Amino acid sequence: MRTNVSLWAPLLLLAGAAAYDDRGAFNPDVRQETIGQTICVPGYTKAVRPSLNFTHGVKQMLLKRAGRDRARAFEYELDHIIPLGLGGHPRKLENLELQLRAGGSGAKRKDRIEVKLQCMVCSGQVLLADAQREILTDWQTAYHRYALAECSVERAMNDQSPSRPLKVSLGTR
Repeated sequence: MRTNVSLWAPLLLLAGAAAYDDRGAFNPDVRQETIGQTICVPGYTKAVRPSLNFTHGVKQMLLKRAGRDRARAFEYELDHIIPLGLGGHPRKLENLELQLRAGGSGAKRKDRIEVKLQCMVCSGQVLLADAQREILTDWQTAYHRYALAECSVERAMNDQSPSRPLKVSLGTR
């Protein structure tokens, strides 16, 4: 009996996304309707980022679990699989992994696409759920898709001078 793949593929994708969501990688406070009060507010990621004591402890634990030499910890970054700027949970272990800093699949490159996608979500060019899915399923493909995209966000600052706009412009890298 033949099965129509086009019928099953979307269901499998949704099931996989739902299973990941159940693991707690997403911050429940960040949804499409709350981005204006969360990820699109200047300083949001700094405010929710875990302390260095917490991240250092998690990094050491993950290095040990992976059988990596702790003396080479400097080669790795503790990465939020779903970035804080895209609504990732700051402290859930399900959202944290070791990532090499350098190289084509390294943290520095992923950081660039994280910032670009956050800008695109905040400017209305990409929906939050789409950005989360792209970074989760294959951030390198997302990097190639969006690396050359222009993004500019202008919004009033949340400080004493609300007339001063915050402008974030991300061009090619």
